[in-house]
Amino acid sequence: MRVRRARGFAWILALAFPLLLLASARRGGLPARQKVRIVVNASAAEGPFPPVWAWVGHDESNYTYSEEGRELLRQLAYLSPVPVHDRTHNLLTSGNGAPALKWGSTDAYTLDASGHPVYNWAILDKIFDAYRAAGIAPYVEIGFMPKALSTRPEPYQHHWPHGPLFTGWSYPPRSYKAWADLVYRWVRHMVRRYGVARVRAWEWEVWNEPDISYWHGTPEQYEKLYDYTADAVRRALPGARVGGPATTGPSSPAAARFLEGFLRHCVSGKNYVTGRTGAPLDFISFHAKGITRFADGQVEMNLGKQLRDIDREFQIVAGFPSLRRLPVVLSESDPEGCAACDAASHPEEGYRLTSQYASYEADLLENTLALAGRYSIRLQGAVTWAFTFPGQPLFAGQRAFSTDGVALPLLDLFRMYGLLGRERVAARSTGALNLDEILESSARASPDVDAIATRGSRRIAVLVWNYDDSSAPASSAAIDFEIQGLPPNARRILVERFQVDRDHSNSYTAWREMGSPRDPTPAEYARLKAAGRLGLADSPRWLSAKAGVAALSFPEPRQGVSLVIVTW
Repeated sequence: MRVRRARGFAWILALAFPLLLLASARRGGLPARQKVRIVVNASAAEGPFPPVWAWVGHDESNYTYSEEGRELLRQLAYLSPVPVHDRTHNLLTSGNGAPALKWGSTDAYTLDASGHPVYNWAILDKIFDAYRAAGIAPYVEIGFMPKALSTRPEPYQHHWPHGPLFTGWSYPPRSYKAWADLVYRWVRHMVRRYGVARVRAWEWEVWNEPDISYWHGTPEQYEKLYDYTADAVRRALPGARVGGPATTGPSSPAAARFLEGFLRHCVSGKNYVTGRTGAPLDFISFHAKGITRFADGQVEMNLGKQLRDIDREFQIVAGFPSLRRLPVVLSESDPEGCAACDAASHPEEGYRLTSQYASYEADLLENTLALAGRYSIRLQGAVTWAFTFPGQPLFAGQRAFSTDGVALPLLDLFRMYGLLGRERVAARSTGALNLDEILESSARASPDVDAIATRGSRRIAVLVWNYDDSSAPASSAAIDFEIQGLPPNARRILVERFQVDRDHSNSYTAWREMGSPRDPTPAEYARLKAAGRLGLADSPRWLSAKAGVAALSFPEPRQGVSLVIVTW
């Protein structure tokens, strides 16, 4: 039996969010059901479907090897036919390894009584051993500044949400050479422990969001840090892949200028280590965030804002012809900017517990890929900055895949992703908003009902979603679903439809219906685990295909996601 230690006040507040939604649902009627026709052409190939979704991340590095963290890593690895990448902050931050919200530490670098460096890899090994055991591919963020190297070490550890967040760990090094020595020794240790081939496949990203207070230095000091870091990584492991700058979204002009300046430095600037022109750059990374608000008892999201960030960032990269072929990683890509904030204190984050998060992410994936195609960007990954938060109250509402081992709707969406094929085929929906509409107005005036279709051997998999920015109750879309272009031998096809919505694959709904227990009994906990598993919306059915065409109909609830799998 699991023992829950809920924080009383926070747990009481957590009940307020579902009650507000229920009260809102009782006000007024629902609009008429939208009729949508989705046509998939199984014979019309549209190129590869890259697994850019298989990237996750989190602030708290020490959560990685917690019981809940290791279990989540195993589940993420199990659901995907391709390696899932994990990125975490605080890999070089000083401290004893005790986790806290928005904090982590490994104590990799200290000084002895004589002022000589002491390198300690024990906690880092626990993190990377957890990756290896689960089958996760590390996306290695090189940061933050050890206390003994910081130019302003005091105060060092923050105590978020009380007091300043950006303390001594966010400052430049006293010695760039000492910093480079630390990075060099760390990479060499990783090579000895995990092998050249494995480590050479990792991405090494220099710092996080240096355009804001994560870096208390100038852009030029960051470029110097980058040059010393990249040189150290490459000396330790020739062929290692290094990139950056992991800047924030360019809705801030300062962020756009920072990204442009960094790319210009890598192309034509003077290298701080070699004195030659340019800096090694194997991939480009930056972040994109939406924004959420809570008004009239509803969560209102803004998909368009996040996509505008991505659009502007892709424009910037496209402006450097010599960099156009480099992979791009959105090393944080999320509906808003505070993963550790809970829904009790921040009701605008209540979407995280519901299928609204899943439908947003499905819509985001499709439109991010569309933007990459528009600018001929080689998108490698888009990191969903979500993990799990051990020790927090059940369903507290941090940005997470699971709560105390219970899957949330977001994790079931990723299970759907893992069942998609690697080749896209044509899918057209009469309920789809076009990309420019969403960039201009998000999904406000009407929902976006759209689909991604893929194919494999004797198999078609189609992801369907019904998203809009508001969590207000609304009617389902009536989907008329048709698959064309089936091969002649597909006369009888088996159709399975998996569903994530308020009433399917939704542990949060089950928890509310059982009275929101703060300490579930073993039987209640088992029910929650079962409710969080990806399930079928209805029984599998056999359909007849005539002249390569088969059809079915189903409802797609607002903020719902379906995965239709057709086999023959």
